[in-house]
Amino acid sequence: MFNQLGVIGCGLMGGSFALALKRSALVKRVVGYSKSPSTTERALRMGVIDGIADSALQAVAGSDIVLLAVPVAATETTLKAIRHLVEPGLLVMDVGSTKRDVVDAARRGLRERIASFVPAHPIAGKEGSGIQHADAALYAGRQVILTPLAQTDATLLQKATDVWSAIGAQVLKMTPENHDSAFAAVSHLPHLLAFAYFGSVLGQPAGRDLLSLAGSGFRDFTRIAASDPTMWRDVLLANREEVLKQSQRFRQSLDALEQVMLAGNGAALQELLRVASEGRRGWQMGAPRVPPAR
Repeated sequence: MFNQLGVIGCGLMGGSFALALKRSALVKRVVGYSKSPSTTERALRMGVIDGIADSALQAVAGSDIVLLAVPVAATETTLKAIRHLVEPGLLVMDVGSTKRDVVDAARRGLRERIASFVPAHPIAGKEGSGIQHADAALYAGRQVILTPLAQTDATLLQKATDVWSAIGAQVLKMTPENHDSAFAAVSHLPHLLAFAYFGSVLGQPAGRDLLSLAGSGFRDFTRIAASDPTMWRDVLLANREEVLKQSQRFRQSLDALEQVMLAGNGAALQELLRVASEGRRGWQMGAPRVPPAR
């Protein structure tokens, strides 16, 4: 059990982590900090946190576990702000969707204290990003990717593994590079495509009329286009090299479909659709497997 959890960023991810630890009796007290006082006040009223910190540094004081649930672009600034209270034995984690930039930010922000940092990426979320959507079960049955550094303290890495496992998550470990390559394909590009596709429909002169005719397929395909644009701006820019590689692969696949359609080649079109359809039917979400090193 931890004596105190310091949550820096009391939104969906940070609030859900706090509630999960409380529900599992893994922490005695939770202190939270957010830039918006109304957010921490609401978190206090909801019972997500037990005390409000006036700064990120104050959230760390007295804590033996700290979760950064801030935009990835704010990682370095946040770690610099708390560095002198990051003592040996303090477990510090993030929940960022990219890892190479977070690791680089941690090296600059924590410097000689980087052994306390265990980069983490929970594969969980909702369209709603505020504290009002916090859910103690958000991480149950979901994968959490840890991307430890060579300098990461082995004891703290085990603690990180244990705490995520205790709240029901499946923990995998991989390098930051493999993480960003993999999630460009299965998360970051799909979000980019959803934003682009919905924007292309909405931007047409009759866009609003077209949307009024849309059914469940359109709803399911575009669901993630309702995600937080600020967060996804940061993710897409941070991992743009890998996302653009995956975008080129997608263009090649789309070009292949368009070419057989232009040629009126029904047999070739059906074969391309069959391969994708059978692959999708045979796919099981969440089967834990680490992608091979590039």
